[in-house]
Amino acid sequence: MTEDRVESWLELQDLLFADSWNDELGLFRSSYAYRGCPDATGDLRSGLHRLGGGTALESQLMRAFRKYAMQDAVPHDTEWDWLALGQHHGLPTRLLDWTYSPSVALHFATQELELYDRDGVVWCVDYVRAHEALPQELRDVLAEEGADVFTTELLANAAPGLRDLERHGRDFVLFVEPPSFDARIVNQYSLFSVTTKPEVTLDDWIAKHPDLARRVVVPAALKWEVRDKLDQANLTERILFPGLDGIARWLLRYYKPRTNASA
Repeated sequence: MTEDRVESWLELQDLLFADSWNDELGLFRSSYAYRGCPDATGDLRSGLHRLGGGTALESQLMRAFRKYAMQDAVPHDTEWDWLALGQHHGLPTRLLDWTYSPSVALHFATQELELYDRDGVVWCVDYVRAHEALPQELRDVLAEEGADVFTTELLANAAPGLRDLERHGRDFVLFVEPPSFDARIVNQYSLFSVTTKPEVTLDDWIAKHPDLARRVVVPAALKWEVRDKLDQANLTERILFPGLDGIARWLLRYYKPRTNASA
């Protein structure tokens, strides 16, 4: 897998938007999904995997979540809608959060001031090429819709239950757009990666498909500049987490003393 360590804001922008020109559309439209992490030594394990869980625990968590949640909380009563809603609200699931926006990914790579002594990273995965490697039946679902990614509805049509995904194969990852549950989903330009089994991590899959992913490392010394420029561009908690909690989180970070600032 390619890894690039940048030295400037301009180099960072060049790498994050590299290969984004789409000849067919005549537009700059990247085929990458992005995920920002404040610590470059971190991995791509899901919340469920970090909990040490597999299929059995996933079923228990989902059953309890659906039991206690409002039954009209999802637009469509599918297991994938409920899984996406759970992930959105912090439930440990097999899903992993991604965004179409490299700038949003940079926010998450620089939001934790306590980790400014460590390099951050933006993971980039080519979801279009990843989907080209899907089993034929799943590729047909996308082709019939003229889509590059799944919605929860499309995925439910191909695999009504979470365990039904395995019948299509064991070695693939797909990307799904969640319903617009709230403004946070919309503003973060969100999508999720889905593994065939909860025990499988995205690290496992990337190790077998290193040409479909790359990492852009944001050095600790560059984080303050990146953070300041994102704030100037209004890429803050106030926008990405609409509501009073987001405003409070933004102000807490924005006014926190820069005890380890390099400039």
